[in-house]
Amino acid sequence: MAKLAQVGTFCPNPVCPDYEQVQESRNNIVKFGHTRSGRQRYKCRRCGKTFTETRGTIFYRRRTDEKEILECLAMIAEGSRISSVSRVKGHKEDTVSVWLRDATEHTEAIEDILLSEFHVSRGQIDGLWSYVGNR
Repeated sequence: MAKLAQVGTFCPNPVCPDYEQVQESRNNIVKFGHTRSGRQRYKCRRCGKTFTETRGTIFYRRRTDEKEILECLAMIAEGSRISSVSRVKGHKEDTVSVWLRDATEHTEAIEDILLSEFHVSRGQIDGLWSYVGNR
């Protein structure tokens, strides 16, 4: 089963021999200072590439604060339209749509990992559908 890893425990560089291999006993990933905005940087000793703590997240290379992005996504989850969120928060509709698309892709990837060993029988699905249908 694939597992979720902490940032700084694997190299995200596809040409690195340690690509996506979690380093628990021997850590080839070291802290390598901070960006101007204060984000932690890491460096792979094996390939020499650096990356930030947000690599592989919906916040990677975003100029907008994480809290602001999450607030916009929460508003959409509560039923607000993208146009309403855009007007209230002051971001372009295209920007909010990109955030939503990226969050959806990440959610699907994480869901696949978390539910990979979760097996549901047909009877359980029928029972769940009956419960949802009655609500």
